[in-house]
Amino acid sequence: MENQYGICRVAVAPLRADASDRAEIVSQLLFGEHVEIIQREERWWLVQNAYDDYQGWIDFRQLAPISETEFTEMHQCKSLSPLGFNHALTAEDGSLYHLSPASNLPFIKDGYCYAGAEKFKLNFDAHDVGDHDFTTELTETAKFFLNTPYLWGGRHLFGLDCSGFVQTVFKLLGVKLNRDASQQAEQGELVGFLSECKAGDVAFFDNAEGKITHVGIMLSPNEIIHSSAKVKIDPIDDQGIFNKELGKYSHKLRIIKRFV
Repeated sequence: MENQYGICRVAVAPLRADASDRAEIVSQLLFGEHVEIIQREERWWLVQNAYDDYQGWIDFRQLAPISETEFTEMHQCKSLSPLGFNHALTAEDGSLYHLSPASNLPFIKDGYCYAGAEKFKLNFDAHDVGDHDFTTELTETAKFFLNTPYLWGGRHLFGLDCSGFVQTVFKLLGVKLNRDASQQAEQGELVGFLSECKAGDVAFFDNAEGKITHVGIMLSPNEIIHSSAKVKIDPIDDQGIFNKELGKYSHKLRIIKRFV
């Protein structure tokens, strides 16, 4: 029987809409994220990310096989790469893997982590999500990503889409969110009025057809941090986000949700 589970063995791996290098990147896997293998087509495998159930096609060489037991154990992984620009793992051949914040550090033991049979030495202290407080650390964590460029499907330090940014910040603080903005909007508790917002509430925005297309993190009732061209802080009111560069409202406010 073919192995049905894998773990990302590279720093960042694209998840594509189809089994082709030319296909749209719909999301990304970070190092140590574990997946269920749904379908195989030569070197392309359709996988489902166990963290957020998101599916996409990946070059199988970017995965290492793991057992069903290991796959289940990884659901409880609380050790991540921390905020920072210089957190690297050393592979057994001496090469380095430079990790983006919120990458998983699977099966840590005696200063090493493991992706399948491969062993990696940690050159930094792991970020334990159980040791961090959402309320006091939310703003600092979110602002770390300021000026990161917008990238469709991006979930890493040098490219984040709007929902990838929100998901990453919340993952670092121990709160699990879905992948896309429309999926995240189905989670959490509704906040009735903008004036009732507190730092860490999440605002969602829709298009002319009423579809949720954008998301950001509230810093206060009148400021939001979000990924649009880059991660930035913009003013917000009951109409939505006012873009100072464009001189107009760029996103129409739909709802606000609270997760903590």
